[in-house]
Amino acid sequence: MRFASEFRDPVLARALLAAVAGKAEAIGATRERPVHIMEICGGHTHSIFRYGLDKLVHEGIEFVHGPGCPVCVLPMARVDECVAIAERPEVIFATFGDAMRVPGHRKSLMQARADGADIRMVYSPLDALELARRNPDREVVFFALGFETTTPSTALAILQAAREGLGNFSVFCNHITVPEPIRALLEDPDMRLDGFIGPGHVSMVIGLRPYDFIARDFGKPLVVAGFEPTDLLQALLMVLTQIAEGRAAIENQYARVVPENGNPVSLAAIAEVYERRPSFEWRGLGEIESSGLRIRPAYAAFDAEAKFGIGYAAARRTVPEIEGCACGQVMTGRLKPTQCPQYGRGCTPESPLGALMVSSEGACAAYWQYAGARTAAA
Repeated sequence: MRFASEFRDPVLARALLAAVAGKAEAIGATRERPVHIMEICGGHTHSIFRYGLDKLVHEGIEFVHGPGCPVCVLPMARVDECVAIAERPEVIFATFGDAMRVPGHRKSLMQARADGADIRMVYSPLDALELARRNPDREVVFFALGFETTTPSTALAILQAAREGLGNFSVFCNHITVPEPIRALLEDPDMRLDGFIGPGHVSMVIGLRPYDFIARDFGKPLVVAGFEPTDLLQALLMVLTQIAEGRAAIENQYARVVPENGNPVSLAAIAEVYERRPSFEWRGLGEIESSGLRIRPAYAAFDAEAKFGIGYAAARRTVPEIEGCACGQVMTGRLKPTQCPQYGRGCTPESPLGALMVSSEGACAAYWQYAGARTAAA
C-alpha cells in the first residue's frame, strides 16, 4: 500500500459492487429477506455511511450496526463514577475527548468541568503520566476505556508508572473485550445475523483466533476488514461467498495490517497488567461474563477503583437510560438510529441524550454526520 486513494478507486469499487450483487442474487437475497451483515466496529459504520455503501450495495443486503463503539457501550453508571472521581478536589482527571460529552445520570464530564472539576483532555495515557510528573501534589486519574485496541497503551503506562514509582498516578479501568458481546448477541434468539465484518484495529492486537467460536459454535462467517471502501466491499464479498458456498470460517481481508496471531508485545503487556472481571455491565446488553478487564493485585497501587473505593470496588448501582432513548437497541442492531423516537428531536449533536450521538464511532453520529436532516425527517 502506498496511498489511501488506491483503496478508493471507483473502477475497482464498481467491480466489487457488481460481484457483491451477483453473490446476493445467488443467495436469493431480497428486500423482504435481506442478508443481515453486522459490522462490529463503529469505525466501519462511519466508513459505510461516509462512502454511501449502504445505498450502493444490492438491495438484499442490510448492514446491522454492532456494539463496537467503546464510548457507546459504557453504561451511565460508569459515567457517574467518572464524575464522582473528577469532582474530588485533589484529583486531576484525564480523559480522551470523545468521552467528555457522554451524558451521565447527573451530568457529563464536560458539565463537571464547567462546574469547576479539573478535567483535562489528553491524547494518550502517556499525557496523563506527564501530568502526574508535573503535579506531584495532585492525584492524576486516567479514564481508560476502549477495546483491545487501546488496552496495551494503558498497560504500558501502568508499567512505566510502576518503574518510576509515580504514586499519584492511577487508572479508572473500563477496558472491554470484543468477542464476549458477539457471543451474547449470537445467543439471543431474537437476533437474525448471517455474518460479520470483523474489527480491524482490535484484530491488529488480538489476531484472528479469538473469533473461532463464531464459525465453530454458531456457523457464521466473519471477515476482518480494513476501513477504506474497497476494503469493506471486498470483505462483504468474502462473507457472501462463504454463505453462498454453505461454509463458515474466520478470514482476514486486512492482512496488510492484521497478523493471524496478533501482536505478541501488546498481548504480553495486557497479560501482565490485567485480569478478567467476572462480569462487566454493557449499555443495552447488561452484565456480560468475562467481558471486562481489571488491574491485577500486583498493580493495585495504580487502580483508581481500589484507591477511591468506587465502581466495582464498591456497592454498584444500575442507572436506567433516559426515557425514550433507544441507545441500547440501536447499539445492538435491534433498531436503526432513525427508529429511535429521540433521534433528531430530543437528541442531536448539539444536545445529545445518548452516547451514540456523541462518540466519533457512534451509529447515530454516523447517520447524522453523513445524512443529517434527511434522516431526521425520515
